[in-house]
Amino acid sequence: MPQAQRLRRLALRFALLAAVGAVSACTSGDVFSLEPAVDVGTQTATVPQYSGMQTLVPSNPYMTAAYPRMDEPFAEGNVMPTEEVQCRDDLKSLGVSYSDVAPIQDGGQCGIAYPVKVAAIGNVEMKPAATLTCAMAASFATWTRSELVPAARLRYFSGVKAIHQGSSYSCRRIRGEGVLSEHGKGNALDVMSIELNSGKEIDVRKPGLFAFRERSLLNTVRADGCSYFTTVLGPGYNYDHRNHFHFDIKNRRNGYRACR
Repeated sequence: MPQAQRLRRLALRFALLAAVGAVSACTSGDVFSLEPAVDVGTQTATVPQYSGMQTLVPSNPYMTAAYPRMDEPFAEGNVMPTEEVQCRDDLKSLGVSYSDVAPIQDGGQCGIAYPVKVAAIGNVEMKPAATLTCAMAASFATWTRSELVPAARLRYFSGVKAIHQGSSYSCRRIRGEGVLSEHGKGNALDVMSIELNSGKEIDVRKPGLFAFRERSLLNTVRADGCSYFTTVLGPGYNYDHRNHFHFDIKNRRNGYRACR
């Protein structure tokens, strides 16, 4: 056999051996054990670190295409009761601007299962926005539209621009009694002042001797509040209520109401 032909065959043999070696160095993994050929768990310091299922899709840490976000509550098991849904329909019919917020669990007895954050009642702003139960929000919105706004127009020929509140949800007890305040349940709201469209601000504190219109407005809306709330307290009741109206919907036996 000529020397040139033997060299060509030898070169071809080396090429085939090299190709076989290259193929044997690669693997598609064991498809029966679902082991990938590429180590997806190995990450460098320059790559964001993920854990668990997220290592499979590092470009999408929340995996929203197939899995719910793990930092948001699941919808299942947290279905809103019918009365809460109906209450929100009532808020919408009253023109209340509100948002649903996460359930509040604030140690022991305090908290709201389905809280709402009220930003406005029609054109009347709530400053700051108030976190309440939906039932309290609906009662306060009805009182605002039915009593406060008409009373202001009658006496001042002006609409109400804003209600300045001092406390909505707050985990605390009634001073000197040790009883949980309705604020701790989201069923109470404290009104500090009422701002009119005309620019006048009516402070809830006991008005001066000759502030006839102001006194008339405050006395009227305070008295009429007893038709919408089970508790109405304000200046003159005690020192703690010297500068605000306290409204709540505490459930008492025999429908008793405390209006003082």
